[in-house]
Amino acid sequence: MHKFQFELSFSYWRSTRMISETAMWRKIVVTGLLAFLLLSQSLTAEEPESVEPLLLTAFEQDSPDVGWYVQNDNVMGGQSEGAFSIHASELVFSGSTNTDGGGFSSIRSQPLELDLADYDGIRLTVKADGRRYTWSLQTDARWRGRKINYWADFDTVSGEVKVIDVPFERFLPQFRGFKLDGPKLDRSKIRAFALYQYDKTDGPFKLSLIRVEAYAKGH
Repeated sequence: MHKFQFELSFSYWRSTRMISETAMWRKIVVTGLLAFLLLSQSLTAEEPESVEPLLLTAFEQDSPDVGWYVQNDNVMGGQSEGAFSIHASELVFSGSTNTDGGGFSSIRSQPLELDLADYDGIRLTVKADGRRYTWSLQTDARWRGRKINYWADFDTVSGEVKVIDVPFERFLPQFRGFKLDGPKLDRSKIRAFALYQYDKTDGPFKLSLIRVEAYAKGH
């Protein structure tokens, strides 16, 4: 009789333990699955949408043409000279600056309608002479009713092809070379861009412009 009761009690204990262990493992599995799902959703939510670079202009066949033209400081009585030519998939901007006057030469695009709000800056592929150059952007912004430009300088290495990223935060408003307090660059309304040689140095210059893109961080 005692043996039967012991076996019955042991069987009951074992069944209870098995049920308890099964419930415990089930809870562990369910908790793990929930944690995995939450982590997956979190990682998916945090991954930003990839934005590939946007080609603005290049000089190969079927590349965007922005209608470049020259403007030197002779418009304000200066004596600098500059011109450009396109060959071998490059735009070659060259001339000579004279600081006895305006001291600049530039090439400029025709009017554009660009929304670059999803991008973080301008990427330039250039081969130049070691002088400092300036990239300029224009929006609808005005100062005393006149168009203003946003300038950012960049350095070059003589004889080397360089890919140069110029963040939009570096573009500062100015009017005819004088810095302004604002307004801030509206990257959703880019109406023109330009390349200047305006490093306040006399002498010859030469820059080959190979490619211009808008880039997003991480690309």
